Amino acid sequence: MSEHAFSNATIVLPTEVIHGSVLVRDGRITDIDRSDTRAAEDFEGDYIIPGLVELHTDHFESHYRPRPGVTWNAIAALQSHDAQIAGAGITTVFDAVRIGSDPEVGDITADVAAMIEAIGEADASDRLRADHHIHLRCELPTPDAADHFEAHCSNPIVGLASLMDHTPGQRQYTTLEHYTAYYQKKMRLSDAEMAQFIADRKAEHDRYSDGNRKRILRRGREIGLAFASHDDATSAHVDEAVRDGMSIAEFPTTMEAARASHGAGLAVLMGAPNVVRGKSHNGNISAAELAKAGVLDVLSSDYVPFALLVAAFLLPQRVAEISLPQAIGMVTAGPAAAAHLVDRGEIAIGKRADLVRVTRTTSVPVVRSVWREGRRVS
Repeated sequence: MSEHAFSNATIVLPTEVIHGSVLVRDGRITDIDRSDTRAAEDFEGDYIIPGLVELHTDHFESHYRPRPGVTWNAIAALQSHDAQIAGAGITTVFDAVRIGSDPEVGDITADVAAMIEAIGEADASDRLRADHHIHLRCELPTPDAADHFEAHCSNPIVGLASLMDHTPGQRQYTTLEHYTAYYQKKMRLSDAEMAQFIADRKAEHDRYSDGNRKRILRRGREIGLAFASHDDATSAHVDEAVRDGMSIAEFPTTMEAARASHGAGLAVLMGAPNVVRGKSHNGNISAAELAKAGVLDVLSSDYVPFALLVAAFLLPQRVAEISLPQAIGMVTAGPAAAAHLVDRGEIAIGKRADLVRVTRTTSVPVVRSVWREGRRVS
């Protein structure tokens, strides 16, 4: 039996913040006391919060493909990503792996397999600090998205899939201004080449999206996989998501879509960088506006792992209606519930001892220590 305690801590519980101690035994929280326990690690007043739960990060892919045309050793890339994830206080992560090949990324069939296999192998050999799962980002307007999904969806580490359509002129890119600004620079296209690129993407949408959506949903329902919609902009998009059994609404781009999703019982997920920056990088709705309206449920680090913790402490300062326990819940209990992980996400008796010690003296908090199931990992 392993047992240790943390005392003189500022403990963020689901509905309140208290001062006291937390007892951990065999990887589980066994006691929460409003007094200080003797013979315990002294937190010196620092915060103790649940380990963060991340549902959508593209960070592993950025380590695996650090430069255009360059792929890294998948296990080495994963370990680098994992160290940053754990160092940011994230103890459970759903690594987003894009499926679906197109001219932007080329044929990614082998890359998808390499990344998924790396996570399984690294986890089996106890190389990882955080608890890693797979989030399949299904790019619907591509020729092989459904085939990739079929090849990997039954892997036990796959726990979530999102249905994406980045066709110019809709959803995230309702106007072509942001789409053109991003892709023309990224792909170094002339105006004529950019016009053809947009036309090709629209043609691929017409050819592949509906069929891929039907195949992926049918197979996912057979195995009981959780699904997320992505970049919903209208009530019609939300109606489609509800019809298709989505449980998460990722990055709605308008208040209309966020309200409709929240009202329909979908967990509304927004990017933590949106909170930190105070706005969307694409000119869409801000996460703070959704929080003020009471329709924000989950935050995701998206492309900056440490943004998750910064946003959780920053949000109550930006939005008077949000308390610290509520904000912490958006990066812990909220995403855990959305992913059907009932054993974590709260400092509560019987839950996993996924815990983070945080010092906060300025607007940027400091992660001092991280424990996963009672074992220190960072």
